Amino acid sequence: MPTFDLRRRIFAEMLGTALLVATVVGSGIMAETLTKDVALALLGNTLPTGAILVVLITILGPISGAHFNPAVSLVFALRGELTARDTILYIGAQIVGGILGTVIAHAMFALPLLDASIKARTGGAQWFAEAVAAFGLVATILAGIRFQRTAVPWLVGLYITAAYWFTASTSFANPAVAIARSFTNTFSGIRPIDLPGFIVAELCGAVIGMLVMTWLLRATPDATSLDAEAKL
Repeated sequence: MPTFDLRRRIFAEMLGTALLVATVVGSGIMAETLTKDVALALLGNTLPTGAILVVLITILGPISGAHFNPAVSLVFALRGELTARDTILYIGAQIVGGILGTVIAHAMFALPLLDASIKARTGGAQWFAEAVAAFGLVATILAGIRFQRTAVPWLVGLYITAAYWFTASTSFANPAVAIARSFTNTFSGIRPIDLPGFIVAELCGAVIGMLVMTWLLRATPDATSLDAEAKL
C-alpha cells in the first residue's frame, strides 16, 4: 500500500471532516425545509450522514486513516500508532475542516456563513449518551480493524446511522463535529455553551472504549500453542 506524506494526510483529514460536516449540516437544513415532522427530519439527517461516512472512509482512509474525529485520533495516539505532533496536526485540521464544512453548507442554502446556535443540548443524560456513542464508535473501529478491515467504512457508517436513533444526543461522538455544529443555528446545531460537556463526554467514552476493546481483543493462545511453548 502506498504511503502519503504528512501534508497530504493533514489535508485529507481536513477535507474529510469538511465534507462530513457539510453533509450533517446540509442534510439537516434540507430536512427541516422539506418537513415539519421532527422524526422524518431526523431520518433525513441520519441517512446521508451514514452514507457519506462510508464514502469518505473508503476514499480517504488509505491516505490518512480517515479519523475525521479528535477522539479517534487521541485513541490512536494512546495506542502508539500516531505521534504527538501528528495528533495535534490531525486535530487542528479536523476542527478547521469541520468549521469549513458548516460554512459550505450555509453557503449552499444562502444562510449566514457562521451563525451561533441557540439549540440547547445539555444535561447528564445527554452527556452519558455522548459517552456511549463515542464508546461504541471506538469499539466498532478497533474490532473492525482487528477482524474485518475492509468492512470498516460500512461498519462505521452503519454504527453512526444506528446511534443517531438509540442515543438521546443523536450521536455527535466527535468533538470537531460538535464544535462545527455550534456555528449553525439550524436543525443540527448545539449551543456553544453546551460544548464542554459534550466534548469531555466524547473523549471519556472514546478512551474507555479503547481500554475495554484492548482487553477484549487480546487473544489467549490455544492449548496446543501453550503445550508447544512449555516443551521448549
